[in-house]
Amino acid sequence: MMRYRLLGRTGLRVSELFLGAMTYWSLTPEVRRIFDVYADAGGNVVDTASMYGESESVVGELLEGRRDRFVLATKYTGTRDRTDLNAGGNHRKNLVKSLEQSLRRLRTDYIDLFWVHVWDRHTPIEETMRALDDVVRSGKVLYVGMSDAPAWLVSRANTLAEERGWTPFAGLQVPYSLLRRDVERELLPMAEALGVSVAAWGTLERGILSGRYNQPGAAASRVSPDSLTERELTMGRAVAEVAGELGVTASQVALAWMMRRGVHPIVGASSVEQLKDNLGASGVTLPEEAVRRLESAVEFQLGFPRDFIEEVDRSPDIYGDAIHLLDGR
Repeated sequence: MMRYRLLGRTGLRVSELFLGAMTYWSLTPEVRRIFDVYADAGGNVVDTASMYGESESVVGELLEGRRDRFVLATKYTGTRDRTDLNAGGNHRKNLVKSLEQSLRRLRTDYIDLFWVHVWDRHTPIEETMRALDDVVRSGKVLYVGMSDAPAWLVSRANTLAEERGWTPFAGLQVPYSLLRRDVERELLPMAEALGVSVAAWGTLERGILSGRYNQPGAAASRVSPDSLTERELTMGRAVAEVAGELGVTASQVALAWMMRRGVHPIVGASSVEQLKDNLGASGVTLPEEAVRRLESAVEFQLGFPRDFIEEVDRSPDIYGDAIHLLDGR
């Protein structure tokens, strides 16, 4: 049974798994079945972007007659015209023109969640946040989010929004998986502190965490089995072992681990069977011992300053001899 969470500090209800439409470049019967299965399971968030080819147009067709039942998310930043320097980036001109293009393609008059696709270091964040607030006030966008940016930038953006009465980021989109946990250093703690929802892409690492390449002689798909590192193979085996013990699939274990941390996986299934498998992660509960095994299967270090701060967190040399009596955060 699909469960729901609130998007950031808003009242918008979003399903725990998002449907990624990046590879939906044409409306095939299989794509339509995938969308229907996701909707029937209770999923209500579909995520696309202006630079995903014909994906927005396909999503627009899929939503025909049921638009308001879904939280429609798309992104801007990517160029609309490679010959025009102002056709890409996070400045006001590209934001407005990209939004107009997305609305036409998606056959709608509003976007539920409008993501900034990636940090544009050439545009002041003040300009981006004010322009986003303007399109929210116009009614063309309801909520905004940030994808692929450093924690300090998102923190600054939401602080500016709070101080100036602008619309803050309600969502953060990042790459995250058992193999790629960098966001645990700064981005996830920042999101928790600011009350920002986190959605993750690359959750199954091109199939490595799905068990696809665990067997000798596995056929190449998104990657060649011969190109996998020992670290990747080790993590794949650990996920498969836990899955075997629990009687579920490797993909479900990898996704359940992420949902356990309060993160929304973006699943981009290429078949109905694959989607049904991913949706099954909603019913998987990972024992604490299994979580410890998964998180220790391959090396991961938080790095400075997180590891140093955690090391001294209960130090009497820093906080005094009674620190062990403090019930902190």
